[in-house]
Amino acid sequence: MKIKYTIPIVFFMALVIIEKENNIISRVSDKLKQTPQTSQQPSSLSNVLLKHSSFRLSISKRNVTLMKPRLEDYSEHRGALRRGRKHILLLATTRTGSSFVGEFFNQQGDNMFYLFEPLWHVEKMLTLDTQGTNAAAAAKAYRDVLQKLFLCDFSLLETFIDPLPVDHITPALFRRESSSSLCEKSVCSPVVKGVFERYRCKTRRCGPLNLTMASESCLKKEHIAIKSVRVRQLETLRPLAEDPRLDVKFIQLVRDPRAILASRMVAFAAKYKNWKEWAVGGNVPIDDDEVRKLKGNCDNIRMSAEIGLRQPFWLRRRYMLVRYEDIARFPMKKATEMYRFTGIPFTPQVKSWILKNTQASKETSGVYSTQKNSSEQVEKWRFKLPFKIAQVVQRVCGPTMKLFGYKFVSSEEMLTDKSISLIEDKVFSFL
Repeated sequence: MKIKYTIPIVFFMALVIIEKENNIISRVSDKLKQTPQTSQQPSSLSNVLLKHSSFRLSISKRNVTLMKPRLEDYSEHRGALRRGRKHILLLATTRTGSSFVGEFFNQQGDNMFYLFEPLWHVEKMLTLDTQGTNAAAAAKAYRDVLQKLFLCDFSLLETFIDPLPVDHITPALFRRESSSSLCEKSVCSPVVKGVFERYRCKTRRCGPLNLTMASESCLKKEHIAIKSVRVRQLETLRPLAEDPRLDVKFIQLVRDPRAILASRMVAFAAKYKNWKEWAVGGNVPIDDDEVRKLKGNCDNIRMSAEIGLRQPFWLRRRYMLVRYEDIARFPMKKATEMYRFTGIPFTPQVKSWILKNTQASKETSGVYSTQKNSSEQVEKWRFKLPFKIAQVVQRVCGPTMKLFGYKFVSSEEMLTDKSISLIEDKVFSFL
């Protein structure tokens, strides 16, 4: 009798779960299809910015009709198809040194338009709207926003910024100051008294970011580069590689999973409190959600790299794998290889920045700094991560470590012995 009633109940629950997933994806799809409508001209810039406080966080309650029509379709009418333009996407996960490596392109000069983590807004909004990021919905949103940004069109990204930009003006863009392109004179609007911008430009005094001006500046640049730690699977970006309007080059940055965990335990102490407790005492429960999450992250990184290294037709000559450890030890050599891969000139300005910022003092090479004493950074984690935690990482991330050439340690002594290198000499073909 129990079996008789259990099967229908399980079947019903499965249908409910599937329906919930479909609803989430449907809501995100509807959002991606939204078209900005005409609005009335606000009386003054100050009034526009003061309206921000009235907007709600929920996607479903956002009034997208406040957005004015953009300058038609930039990609069709303003030269997004410029001959020779490259679109570089630096893919990584948190604490892999991506901010540091991103500066290789941010410092390129006047012919590069660089964006730092624009997908932060997408992840935040999807998490708020669905009480957790749905992988399928997020992948579609990330892909579509990136595609628009590579065409110098900020209209889709605007719908994810909170508070919603009014008249394409926002004081809320995440880490604006980390993108030199967004702090140039051509994008620097007048300062508005009483409007606070958390991530304001440090190189010059600017008002809230005008995204129309940013789009126009983007179109005048020869190349575009975007850094993101939020894309989970490379394969979800295939439409970008196949878009005839784009010439995308994917650079995947990886790092020893043990070093990543050690860094996250410091940078994100609250989120990684379980790991910190396990490090002090007690056994690590291998079936804990935190351990499963670590394994999932490692698997995603490995699967993306396996696809990239196989060089399927859509990725031929479009994918490069770089280890952070190689960049830290040989920054100039690896930067030269990255620029050669992208087909963009390696400017003296970038070389100068690398020389200056790979010899930083301890005072300037903090947790979030882009200044690093490169040779020291490679081995630092070995003296912070307990051996038992390293063992757990090796157990759940073993295939990933093997693919990227990271050696396993079998004892505390081996872990802390600097004379033993934990990095195999490995060349990853990308041409």
